[in-house]
Amino acid sequence: MIPTVVWGTGNVGRLAVRAVAAHPDLDLTAVLVHDPRKAGRDAGDLAGLDRALGVAATDDVAAVLDARPRAVVYAASGELRPDDALADVVRAVRAGAVVVTPALYALYDHRSAPPEAREPVLKAVAEGGGSLFVSGVDPGWGNDVLPSLVSGLGRDIDAIRCQEVFDYTSYDQEDSVRHLVGMGHPLDYEPPMLAPTVPSLVWGGQIRLLARALGVAVEEIRETVDRRPLDAAVTTARMGEFAAGTQGAVRFEVQGIVGGEPRLIVEHVTRIHPSCAPDWPAPPAGDGAHRVIVEGRPRIEVTVQATENGNHAEGGNATAVGRLVNAIDWLAASPPGLYDALDVPLRPAVGRLGRKP
Repeated sequence: MIPTVVWGTGNVGRLAVRAVAAHPDLDLTAVLVHDPRKAGRDAGDLAGLDRALGVAATDDVAAVLDARPRAVVYAASGELRPDDALADVVRAVRAGAVVVTPALYALYDHRSAPPEAREPVLKAVAEGGGSLFVSGVDPGWGNDVLPSLVSGLGRDIDAIRCQEVFDYTSYDQEDSVRHLVGMGHPLDYEPPMLAPTVPSLVWGGQIRLLARALGVAVEEIRETVDRRPLDAAVTTARMGEFAAGTQGAVRFEVQGIVGGEPRLIVEHVTRIHPSCAPDWPAPPAGDGAHRVIVEGRPRIEVTVQATENGNHAEGGNATAVGRLVNAIDWLAASPPGLYDALDVPLRPAVGRLGRKP
């Protein structure tokens, strides 16, 4: 059994606790929380399980890392605190842990990452013997291993498009939905996630990773952003009212230019209500889906829908978490290092068929 820590119990962390607890080769030994009100609560309670796991949450980072855990799932947010997230991850790697996380956008493709993001991790690897694997929560597999795999089914390829299509009505992260993405704000408000160059900073690494998988060079990365207002006010169960005339939908692309044309595209289509921008792509059912479209001969389209507790947004997050957590045993058996999605294999769920959660 691999002693494993989950650091953070938000939208991603709750799912990580469930995934670690369900994995036959992992032993959940600690859960780290930032909010002192969560300290002392059982991990099963924080994860929304119907049973206790016998692990009390703690906010004592030093004590947990001093115990030298073999693995850490770093599930704390890196969106608004990238420097702090990097420092936390470096600290865990230096303690000798295998660390998996979606929090460090710059390291999706670490070979193209800026030195200030890459070098502290490599130094920590050399000093402590730990490892790091970063994959996206949007989810990463939808922008790297899945399109890479599907591309091998065709004859000629003109372009590959990776889509995330979601209605955030039931999403449980109001600050991100309203202020980071801009839902409910006037259209003259500039959401931080949509500011010029930010989408490229977040998803550009995945474009470069996919290009490397296909053996092509990306000449540049471009962005497009389109926003639509709500025609009428809508009220959501978890986030309250969104006023008419405010942002109700956003569609953006991060495009990898190959041979002068956009050939590799990561596209997000996000709504706060299905009535907004009805002419844009929509999921086949429910409130969300991930889709890979290979334009070529033949044209190939793969749509993946995942649900957790009947929720597509949580289901998508669960698959992203599964990609990370299920990589831990492979990483623990591999040499210390900095890994990416092309290094870490996506393997069958050995030992989990029929296993009770």
